[in-house]
Amino acid sequence: MKNIIIGIDVSSKTLDICVKNEKEVTYFIIENTLKEIKKFLRPFDKTKTVLAMENTGRYNWNLYDSLESFDFKVYVINPLHLSKSLGLVRGKNDKIDAYRIALYIEKNEKETRPWKPTRKSIKKLKILITERTSRIKIKRVLLKQQHDYRLMKRIGLDKQLLKLNKQMIKKIDEQIGVLEKQIELIFKENQELKKQAELIRSVPGVGKVLTWVMIAKTEGFTKITEPRKMACYAGVVPFEHQSGSSIFRKPKVSFYADKSIKNVLHLGALSAIRLENELGIYYRRKVSEGKNKMSVLNAVRNKIIHRIFAVIRNQTFYQNRLVTS
Repeated sequence: MKNIIIGIDVSSKTLDICVKNEKEVTYFIIENTLKEIKKFLRPFDKTKTVLAMENTGRYNWNLYDSLESFDFKVYVINPLHLSKSLGLVRGKNDKIDAYRIALYIEKNEKETRPWKPTRKSIKKLKILITERTSRIKIKRVLLKQQHDYRLMKRIGLDKQLLKLNKQMIKKIDEQIGVLEKQIELIFKENQELKKQAELIRSVPGVGKVLTWVMIAKTEGFTKITEPRKMACYAGVVPFEHQSGSSIFRKPKVSFYADKSIKNVLHLGALSAIRLENELGIYYRRKVSEGKNKMSVLNAVRNKIIHRIFAVIRNQTFYQNRLVTS
């Protein structure tokens, strides 16, 4: 008996579902609630069912919680992978999207990594980091607005708006502080994560934020287990672009990278090269040889990732050897 393929297009309030088997394709629309999802999936409980959905962030949470009660093969597809696999297509709606998700996993199941439930501590860590990042973005906008208030001096609004702006920034700073305390509490309560954080922090340039993000993105180094895969995910690995003898470009990093971790890694690399360590020595030596500063800095980001994975693999703190090779 062949697998039943279920493709789900996820939105905030509803789920468009395509059920595909040997004989027919049927479509359903249900509410995106725990009760309705479990009610729909229960008849498939004793069947060979493969279920696939796009990763839409928080809108997937009810599905994730419901699926922990079933023994399905589950795949969470990167939306970019799905869109690139479709080729030239016409038309788009939620029903078609659900069918395309079912077709995608039917063709690519062997090459796709199955979904596994995330630990509660990692879930909380990811949510808190996202909330913290959101507030930092708001604060950045507010700080930028302060420069514009000088233009309102003639109409007498500059001081009033600046005062309100500073009050909002103060409130946001307080909220960021609360979120950071909650993040630190997760590590205090989980000895495995606490040990990982201590090991990672021993690497030059790695501060608390990069530590949090690395553990969250790798799900405690269980989802991403190899440094090169992490480097590709973070967009610090240059790729060649060549076709025959007529088209050739210098290797460049991919613009499909996760920008959030790349930005934090960039700050970590800047911190590392200011310190007296092997990464700082490497950076200054390469720049003195005439290498492009940003290319060398990208190499430092890559080295930081490899050192992070090395200390986790070896379960030993980083040793600063101050080598020049």
